[in-house]
Amino acid sequence: QRGMEIIMTEMLWAAVLLVVGFVLLIKGADFFVEGSSSVAKMLKVPSIIIGLTIVAMGTSLPECAVSITASVTNNNALAVSNAIGSNIFNLMVVCGFCALFNPLYVEKSTLKKEFPFSVFCALLLLVLGYWEMNLGRMEGIILIVIFACYLLWMIFSALKARREAGEEEIDTFPAWKCIVYIIGGAAAIKFGGDFVVDGETMVARSFGLTQTLIGLTVVAVGTSLPELVTSIVAAKKNEPDMAVGNVVGSNIFNILLVLGVASSISPIAFLMENVVDIVILVGFSIVVWLMAWTKKRLSRREGIIMLLLYLGYMVYICMR
Repeated sequence: QRGMEIIMTEMLWAAVLLVVGFVLLIKGADFFVEGSSSVAKMLKVPSIIIGLTIVAMGTSLPECAVSITASVTNNNALAVSNAIGSNIFNLMVVCGFCALFNPLYVEKSTLKKEFPFSVFCALLLLVLGYWEMNLGRMEGIILIVIFACYLLWMIFSALKARREAGEEEIDTFPAWKCIVYIIGGAAAIKFGGDFVVDGETMVARSFGLTQTLIGLTVVAVGTSLPELVTSIVAAKKNEPDMAVGNVVGSNIFNILLVLGVASSISPIAFLMENVVDIVILVGFSIVVWLMAWTKKRLSRREGIIMLLLYLGYMVYICMR
């Protein structure tokens, strides 16, 4: 009787956390996209670059927090499974869902530069991890240096785009309002993500799921909810470039900075399962890249294919 009461109390508390978390995520994403979109217009920078930088970093806060905390507490299996699981979810579910709402038009420059770079990052992680089945401090530093180069590349791209944009006046929010929207939205996304992950983890533990499975599914999906909600909001607000940029940028950020910092703090041991998951991530990335390349967009039919592929992956990781 006493045990049943504890379980019911936990489930009720989990439900409260989930509801509050989802409200914060949805409203936070709304403000975050509005603020970021205004910054893009004010600075005369394409939405894709804002999506690849400000939005991608903001929505990757949960992955960053979870993986670095896991590294500090020497629970590094969670750091890798969270980052890889989040990247697969971002690519297949976030892009897939967005394509169901609106066809996701992808700029040719993104298909030629940023998308291939995200595939390169996944391949680099595979090579570095498989080399000695370990991601050590040196590998972490390499990932962080490449991330610094990526940021410089984004800054130069933004400056070039600004020069080409000319001097026309565009109606936007005042600067202070943009800052409030972005910081307030990012904070709501961060805490909303935390509440949802806590609630989901409580539910998962009540059903007796293992820590590794929780990392690859519950935590990975939970920490990717900001990307999902932000990208859907961006797609519905007719900012498809920001939706695609958010996913590609978050995937680059998760591998280069999140795992780079985590492995610099404490070396990460690789399991064969991690290697298989990274191979699946590379395979999925190439499939989505080819689908987007054919018509420079992801249609509703392709979105359904991506969601079905992810469903197959979920079945596989639950059975293995």
